[in-house]
Amino acid sequence: MSSSSLKNYNSGISDCTLQREVGKMSVFATLLMNGIANAALYFLMAAGLTLIFGLMRVINFAHGGLYLWGGYIAMFLYTSTHNFVVALIGGFVVGGLLGFLMERGLLASVYRDGNGQLLMTMGILVVLSELIKVPFGRNPQSSTVPHGLNHSWIAGHVVIVGYNVFIIIVGILVYLALQVTLHRSRLGVIIRAGVGNPELVEARGIPIRRIFTLVFILGAALAGFAGALAGPFFGSVTPTMGMDMQLNAFIIVVLGGLGSLNGSLIGSLMIGIATAVVSYFLPTAAILVNVLLMAVVLVIRPEGLFGEKEGAM
Repeated sequence: MSSSSLKNYNSGISDCTLQREVGKMSVFATLLMNGIANAALYFLMAAGLTLIFGLMRVINFAHGGLYLWGGYIAMFLYTSTHNFVVALIGGFVVGGLLGFLMERGLLASVYRDGNGQLLMTMGILVVLSELIKVPFGRNPQSSTVPHGLNHSWIAGHVVIVGYNVFIIIVGILVYLALQVTLHRSRLGVIIRAGVGNPELVEARGIPIRRIFTLVFILGAALAGFAGALAGPFFGSVTPTMGMDMQLNAFIIVVLGGLGSLNGSLIGSLMIGIATAVVSYFLPTAAILVNVLLMAVVLVIRPEGLFGEKEGAM
């Protein structure tokens, strides 16, 4: 082989190696974007759970059912009206309404009873998952990305999906709104005081019981809102989507620290990115990796990344 041929041959190998490396980076960057969008959905679910637990010490296993109903109602409203704002509001309102009925009608009787809460909320999850099949059937229903958000771009070698960017922005705005409400408003002061000493807050004439109900409704509405956003993200809604999401949401809340909003944010990012990457390379191990990740964190820090023994927001 002549020297010029050898040079061209080596150059060809270098080009192929470079293309493979660029391809790997592109895949990783695209997975990272998908993982962050997934994390935004997880955060909306986990934020509701951690709000409810942080103030009321209620572990709500029915949260997935609220997410499920939010997803179906939003799909139905968008199909009927072609207005995505109406669909999102519908998912939010349905989640909040179901949360109100749950809290006032059922859960109020099992406060301070951990076993009762566990059985009650798990039963509600099963009932909600079965009831959704009555109007919509057992088969998955298609949920399309709304017009205006169904575009994608290629930046360098990375695919940027418009709807994923929208979900990420919504997740950031919800996080900021919750932080402002909890730390910059009178309501937030009352909520944080109620976490520490509800009897004292009640003695000052503040109806802490109503505040509890309001927080529960907000947490439930966030679950319905997450379901409304999730339908177009996954392309369909199914009767099992609530249970599928529920497990990862609980992993996030435990990993981040029960009652910690910042913990839910960091936990959502960890689980969202891990799910996207592992699902691409080894789909069957996605849940296992998430559970292992939670186990490792709990071994190092039993109260979770941002958790405190008495809970904190």
